[in-house]
Amino acid sequence: MEKPKFKHLVTTCVPIKIENVDTDQIIPARFLKATTRDGFGQNLFADWKKDANGNPKPDFPLNDTRYAGAILVSGKNFGSGSSREHAAWSIYDYGFRVVVSSFFADIFKSNSLNNGLLVVQVSDAFLEILFNAIEKDNQTKVEVDLENQFIKIIDLNLSESFEINPYKKICLLNGYDDIDFVLSLKDKIEAFETKN
Repeated sequence: MEKPKFKHLVTTCVPIKIENVDTDQIIPARFLKATTRDGFGQNLFADWKKDANGNPKPDFPLNDTRYAGAILVSGKNFGSGSSREHAAWSIYDYGFRVVVSSFFADIFKSNSLNNGLLVVQVSDAFLEILFNAIEKDNQTKVEVDLENQFIKIIDLNLSESFEINPYKKICLLNGYDDIDFVLSLKDKIEAFETKN
């Protein structure tokens, strides 16, 4: 199934100013029994979102009505721990299209990019400025431009470039998975075979 294309996004953010967020905190293991990707978003950060009685914790950012938007901003070392792809599924299914941090675990980064979720790694300094801007004004708008590879805090007119694997960039821009990418090269492959 073709994923939506990602090129450009302007939105507010949801801040989770916690470092070393691992995949078990993102989506606890007890929710991994499903065989399809649907419905994982409702259990995103389940143990942080709800108390022991299943009641929402009002101070957790996903329950705080001041915060909304398609960008999740988190502390350093996001997505560490086990390699479960469900972590990326749950973030995407919740409605986030970008995760911003100053460091991502490699497997989480790969899983995210494979599932249409853009991970934007910024400097520690930029991340701190972003957290401060959101804390000061929860309506702070952030622009993410994949084509030109920059993230910008619009009100501050402050931007920073980010790196992305060129192949993953092509896939995100076109909504491709690995098979879609190969199919997009069909004419070139056929031309090559005809030559040889």
